[in-house]
Amino acid sequence: MIYDMCKNGITFEELLKNIFDKYKLSINANQYVLVGSTIKSYLSYLLNEDKIIYEFINNKMLWKHKNI
Repeated sequence: MIYDMCKNGITFEELLKNIFDKYKLSINANQYVLVGSTIKSYLSYLLNEDKIIYEFINNKMLWKHKNI
């Protein structure tokens, strides 16, 4: 699901919001840290697997599918 959300470029904050919205969850500080670090780990995994890239556009870090 995270990989699919990165298709057109997405910030970490947008990604986190979309995941909480999808599962109809309300975020709090503890969940932000716990789920946020889990998502960051998965983004790192996808980056290491050469499936996504990141780039900075308008001073925002966007995660998106790698263009082949």
